[in-house]
Amino acid sequence: MTCTIQQKCDVFVGPDKVTSKANPSFSDLKDVHSKESLWMEGSCNFLWREWELGMTAIPVLNTSVKDEKELCTLSGSKFSDRGTAFTNSLRACSRNKDLQRGIKIHENILKRGLLKECSDALITMYAKCSELKSAQDLLNKYGSRDVITWTSMIAGYNRAGKSEDALNCFECMQNKGIPANAVTYACVLKACASIGASEKGEEIHNLILQQDLLIDDRVLGNALVDMYAKCGDFSKAQDVLQNLPFRDVVSWSALIAGYAKEGQAEQALKCFHRMQHEGIRPNAVTYACILKAYAALGALHEGEKIHDVVKNQELLQNNVELGTALVDMYAKCGALSKAKCVFDSLLHRDVVCWNALIVGYTHDGQGEQALDCFKRMKHDGITPNATTYACILKACASIGACDEGQKIHDEIERQGLLEVDIMVGNALVDMYAKCGKLSKAQEVLHQLPFRDVVSWNALITGFAQGGLGEQALSCFEKMQSEGISPDAVSFLCILNVCSHLGLVDKGYEYFVNMTTKYGIIPNSECFTCIIDLFGRAGHLEKAVQLIQEMPVFDRSANWIALLSASHKWGDIKVGRLAYEQAAQVDKMHGPAVLLMANMYSSAEGEINKRNKIKPWKELGIRTQVSKVSVPR
Repeated sequence: MTCTIQQKCDVFVGPDKVTSKANPSFSDLKDVHSKESLWMEGSCNFLWREWELGMTAIPVLNTSVKDEKELCTLSGSKFSDRGTAFTNSLRACSRNKDLQRGIKIHENILKRGLLKECSDALITMYAKCSELKSAQDLLNKYGSRDVITWTSMIAGYNRAGKSEDALNCFECMQNKGIPANAVTYACVLKACASIGASEKGEEIHNLILQQDLLIDDRVLGNALVDMYAKCGDFSKAQDVLQNLPFRDVVSWSALIAGYAKEGQAEQALKCFHRMQHEGIRPNAVTYACILKAYAALGALHEGEKIHDVVKNQELLQNNVELGTALVDMYAKCGALSKAKCVFDSLLHRDVVCWNALIVGYTHDGQGEQALDCFKRMKHDGITPNATTYACILKACASIGACDEGQKIHDEIERQGLLEVDIMVGNALVDMYAKCGKLSKAQEVLHQLPFRDVVSWNALITGFAQGGLGEQALSCFEKMQSEGISPDAVSFLCILNVCSHLGLVDKGYEYFVNMTTKYGIIPNSECFTCIIDLFGRAGHLEKAVQLIQEMPVFDRSANWIALLSASHKWGDIKVGRLAYEQAAQVDKMHGPAVLLMANMYSSAEGEINKRNKIKPWKELGIRTQVSKVSVPR
């Protein structure tokens, strides 16, 4: 059917001759597709506003006015309330994220001098189409008293990951005295959640309570639970959840997700069981969070049960997040064959899903498989992200694949990732250091736009493991000169260096500085290093004192190390003490028995004592410790 519009007329003319001048039916409107039939110079008194209102009532834009000619016709000068017509057209663009059409409408609004009347709709359209600069420019120029406009801006910043800007926008809205509604608060809570702004979130919570908005708004209550959970304030998240007039799967999943993200797997599981006890059925998001909890606990059997449930409910077909959670669970539980089986069965795989498998192979020490997976991923057209590169560089480091690492380095530089992601830079330094390319590692380190303690630790460890202790010490000092404080890993590495270089005074100074200067409590490994340092240098009494001052660690290894040092220096007194202390933990400790026997056998005037130790020596042999390597 072909319809035409006659100049200065009030009716449609078509096969049915004349229709009422009232609102045309949709069946008529959908057939008005000819550009030429719509394009007329001059005025047309047809009710364009009603037509446009009808057209925007459905989400099918290809049946409404599209190009600039038609939009110009829409803005004909003789119909009333032109601003409303444009506003409704812009609302359609907002719903359908049709930025190009919105820009054309904007151009026509400018031509007709209607920008002030249409500014709110334009701001909303640009915000919903993620054209935030244009939206903000309009808001700055024309302002707005419309809560929907401001809320659209806040939501737009959220979608773009610009949470700080979202909160600034809300603050500006408040300063202008524009009252927020429940949707505004939900958007602001989302921004708070994403950057951990718990104080601001609590402030919003108080405003919500003052306005009694939680009584009948489920979405707002869920946003509050999510905000507190993501900020790690689980007691308040629990309180909000329990006081909601109604709880649903979204409320519970928000709390479960928070616990799972923070590594509190047991709490996540408790919430999961309580939710089910209330008769609320889990959804795909819930199951993904629970799989993360089981992955953290290494609970393979329980994870398999969830797999069976989601398979029976056919939730895996089009849910990438749930499929990824399954792959991740199997990989972290060491069941990589099952992880790959699930991975291969998924219809859709994104970069996060590929990363889960690559991480699994890397952590399991299967560097070759991780590299193969990385190549397949790129072959399938999936672009690696920073996490992918950091993990695959770790895989290269584990198998010494420096050439592959260099190729990946080139990719990273082409994408400019080194300038924005310190995790990738640190992984590169670590890869080169572990492959023995220390000059290259040092070069990458100095090219990084910002360095942290992890960057320096990678290089310090590389020098230490390469037998270049002096360079390791130099890096340690340079790191501090840049204002970067060492951590426990830094000190452990540098104490090992001091031990191997025999730097007793320097090593002890570092050990003391851990607590006095940096507030780091030495762990058992650090104590072992400094005790080994004293033992190697013959300062056995100092070593004894340190062992006795140690916190409640398993000290048996330290006493054995001291016994070995006593044998080296021929100190029977300290050796006997070390042996007696080690024997309190394990009387059948073969190495301790043989070390003590060897000490007595090599000491003059101790024949009788050697005879006393003979039964223990035989016991040590029976425990299959037939030879003990003693430093000489």
